[in-house]
Amino acid sequence: MIDVWVPLTMQHLTGGKTIVAGEGKTVRSLIDNLDREYPGFKESLLVDGDLRPGIAVAVDGILCNMGLLQKVENAREVHFVPAIGGG
Repeated sequence: MIDVWVPLTMQHLTGGKTIVAGEGKTVRSLIDNLDREYPGFKESLLVDGDLRPGIAVAVDGILCNMGLLQKVENAREVHFVPAIGGG
């Protein structure tokens, strides 16, 4: 199982949990599996079948550039990192 760190803006979907257990071979399959357990998870992260602009994925502490195709089957943790705006 992979520890998935849930952004604060999505914790209402997980009953307030900051970390949930998930599984999958890629980021896409991980999100699909999490959406079955936490409806709305996928919709919060994807738009038109791709990651929403401003969402980054970190696997075992490394930001990934492969998006939904990133392999996670041997990962210990995945973070969905929303962009932080400022001014």
